[in-house]
Amino acid sequence: MFLRKVLDQRDSVYEKISQYLQLKNTIQSLQESGSQRLKTDVDLGCNFYVQAEVEDASRIFVAVGYGFFVEMTHDEALRFIEKKTSQLTAFTEQLTKDASKIKANIRMVLEGLRELQGLTDLPESRRREVF
Repeated sequence: MFLRKVLDQRDSVYEKISQYLQLKNTIQSLQESGSQRLKTDVDLGCNFYVQAEVEDASRIFVAVGYGFFVEMTHDEALRFIEKKTSQLTAFTEQLTKDASKIKANIRMVLEGLRELQGLTDLPESRRREVF
């Protein structure tokens, strides 16, 4: 159960990284086009989208965590995204290490139980594939 929670948490962090990288790509395309107008689709919830037009996209609101948004210029947002994604990447690496330790502990306990019960691994010749 604990292993599943760690892996789920790691997956949610990967999803946040993906969202920040998508924002980074959007900002870069805005900068390359040189236009301050932006047409986009906005999710109202439950996969209902409406078209929206932003007349001045020179400043954007970026989610910084805990439900807070900060208004930033494109350059400020790109710097923030770089720092945030590197921080989140380091966190995913730590979660991966934690998951590996949990898996190793599970394997060690199973081997101990197998020894206590006097069981050995089945030889390869007696094993067969199910599918």
